[in-house]
Amino acid sequence: MNKEDFPLLKQNMNGYPIAYLDNGATTQKPESVIKAITDYYKSQNANPHRGAYELSMTATEIYENTRIKTQKFINAEKSCEIIFTKNATESLNLVAYSYGMNNINAGDEVVIAISEHHSNLVPWQQICKMKGAVLKYIYLEADGNLSKEDIENKITEKTKIVAAAQVSNVLGLVNPVKEIAKKAHSVGAVIVVDGSQSTPHMKVDVRDIDADFFVFSGHKLLSPMGIGVLYGKRDLLNAMPPFLMGGDMIDYVEEQHTEFAELPAKFEAGTQNVGGAAGLSAAIDYLENISFDKIERAEKDLVEYALPRLRELDFVELYGCDSKQDNKTGIITFNIKDVHPHDVATVMDAYGVAIRAGHHCAQPLMQYLKQNATCRASFYFYNTREDVDRFIMALKKVREVLHLG
Repeated sequence: MNKEDFPLLKQNMNGYPIAYLDNGATTQKPESVIKAITDYYKSQNANPHRGAYELSMTATEIYENTRIKTQKFINAEKSCEIIFTKNATESLNLVAYSYGMNNINAGDEVVIAISEHHSNLVPWQQICKMKGAVLKYIYLEADGNLSKEDIENKITEKTKIVAAAQVSNVLGLVNPVKEIAKKAHSVGAVIVVDGSQSTPHMKVDVRDIDADFFVFSGHKLLSPMGIGVLYGKRDLLNAMPPFLMGGDMIDYVEEQHTEFAELPAKFEAGTQNVGGAAGLSAAIDYLENISFDKIERAEKDLVEYALPRLRELDFVELYGCDSKQDNKTGIITFNIKDVHPHDVATVMDAYGVAIRAGHHCAQPLMQYLKQNATCRASFYFYNTREDVDRFIMALKKVREVLHLG
């Protein structure tokens, strides 16, 4: 888990070593991933699934081997249940418009968590409006966890879809998606799990969760931007119409009729991101070589090192950081009293510390928390206690720089 594997982390920012603490937004890329992408474009680049020549067949092999590796990575039953997209947002929209539009009717209900990222909220909001369905929310306990009472009472016989993140991108808390899936299935509903903030940080098993759909973005787990994953149970995917139409997703076309290809091609129209797949393959190898046990321990150590020091600062307000929680991941969300989050991030950037500030694409949650915006520090296994020290130092500088004491 060496920072030396990551070229960007060896650089300076504003004259300081970079303390990159915005891993919830995207992660840095190790040399092995960069090399896999570069090697593909240098010596293996061709259009997959289309050519009978060696380069095309090599590109196809890289792409399909990544699918098999991804299947094993999240313990899907079949490789055809892995659909490549450009990111989790596209994956969620695929489910909403392909499954949702064809399975939700007037009077039906969709249940989601108030803490959802816009990508797992706005599509369902729009589908419900178009279909005359009802959108209901699971709200939070005082400590930031999903309300057990809401999970039990709001998922009813009218519920057709339940959507929830495995880990909140704002609060960093692990949601009980396995229990939610069990409740959803008991009333005949399907569950859509957003794994964007869980898949890079913990071992995911979609069959153990019993997720009907599960999504994540490659760029949050060391691979390049532009490659995402949708897992869906095969029977559900087979029954869904394609989301995009065009090349490589058809079996046969006549003037007035088209036969669509079998899974997974049915959902992968157009030329795919083989370079991204090469990077995703290398990223999975890198993570599995470390092991998720070590990744989780490293992030837990950083949070346990940072939180007591933050609690000592009377000008810091924390969210989702109850000291009794045992389901906390490497995300710390906070505000500094009397300072706008954007100003906090700008001052900290001057000291080489990169954090996120804003509504984190979760405005309903911000409204629920009665905040317009917050700051977020999100750790990954390559961060160190020295990064935390710099984070605390920069945090203390904020009020000083702004002449607030």
